[in-house]
Amino acid sequence: MGKQNTQLNIDYTLVSILVLLGITSLFSLYTLGPVLPAKYDNTNFLLQQLMWYGVGGVVIFLTMLIDYDRFRQITWFCYGAGLIALIMLFLRVPASIVVEANGAVSWFYIPGMGTIQPAEFMKVFLVMALAHIMVSHNDKFIERTLNSDLWLFLKITVVAAVPTAFIAVQPDLGGLLVMVAITGSMILISGIKWRIIFSIAFIGIATILVLIAAWYYVPGPIATFLEESVFSHVSSRFYGWLNPEQNADSGYQLILAMLAIGSGQLFGKGISDMEVYVPERHTDMIFTAIAEQFGFIGASIVVALFFLLIYRLIHIAILSNDKYGSYLITGFIGLFAYQIFQNIGMSIQLLPITGLPLPFLSYGGSSTLTYMLAIGIVLNVHSRTRTYMFE
Repeated sequence: MGKQNTQLNIDYTLVSILVLLGITSLFSLYTLGPVLPAKYDNTNFLLQQLMWYGVGGVVIFLTMLIDYDRFRQITWFCYGAGLIALIMLFLRVPASIVVEANGAVSWFYIPGMGTIQPAEFMKVFLVMALAHIMVSHNDKFIERTLNSDLWLFLKITVVAAVPTAFIAVQPDLGGLLVMVAITGSMILISGIKWRIIFSIAFIGIATILVLIAAWYYVPGPIATFLEESVFSHVSSRFYGWLNPEQNADSGYQLILAMLAIGSGQLFGKGISDMEVYVPERHTDMIFTAIAEQFGFIGASIVVALFFLLIYRLIHIAILSNDKYGSYLITGFIGLFAYQIFQNIGMSIQLLPITGLPLPFLSYGGSSTLTYMLAIGIVLNVHSRTRTYMFE
């Protein structure tokens, strides 16, 4: 007879990592206060971020009250609500609360709350939908065949492609890539035969190589196509990434980011000693503020915290003896791993600049609540993972 653990099993390691990241975020916003542009003088980002962390803590608590398996009952309601919000942004209705910023229509303005970005919450809803599809499919098709695997891949692709397309036309290239990362990570552990995955990956890589070759050999038509599409900003960002000095407009932010990080050297300049102005430093470029103040050592500690976060998520996913729970966590691993890699990578010219915040550090209400909801689900899975003497 197995002995079941009936006590609530809270992962204090994951909670500790979250607290450390929260302290880092709040302290960074505090030091950034005096150096932000004058247009932000009336905004206290420290207090607002503290408020969002408080609301996020409540979200985690409420999420853990319900057995995560019951989330399957509301999966399509959440997915549908998120999709309706994206469609409303696409249609720009109601016009009175739709907000456009930096050429993107991605937010609703809610009186008393500020702006809300539906694409952020759609990331969690997509993870829930794909996990539900994978569990239902694998329970139905116990004996895997080529046709059943192709059918699963088609279902995953369609469910992911619909909201991704609406995010793409906002336009939000960063959000699009996060959705792709989530989908790709979940396909890897879906049980689909590897020959199918490798074949699709080969086609995708070949397509990318062809596009890169076309970019170099016939740049005119490609650039014209991009400029006439919703991704008119992609070509300028790409050129700004490859040659920031020769493309001063599109490479301006990257040059400043590299200068700020480099000026921090090994130990940094010290608290609030930031001489380099970097646009959007409290949001997408908050890593540059940490690197300039605390140097390579401080930046490395932040990277180590993120490494521990991803490692802990992988550990919890492996420990879970329920496929649905493992699928959920895998989707969140894809979400966090890609956003962390993309945000830090774009700050050091490893990747092109996209409008993606650094999880748990960058200021933002929608993004912070999304991350907290994801962590709440992960803690829920861990707390309800039972161990038995004989399995």
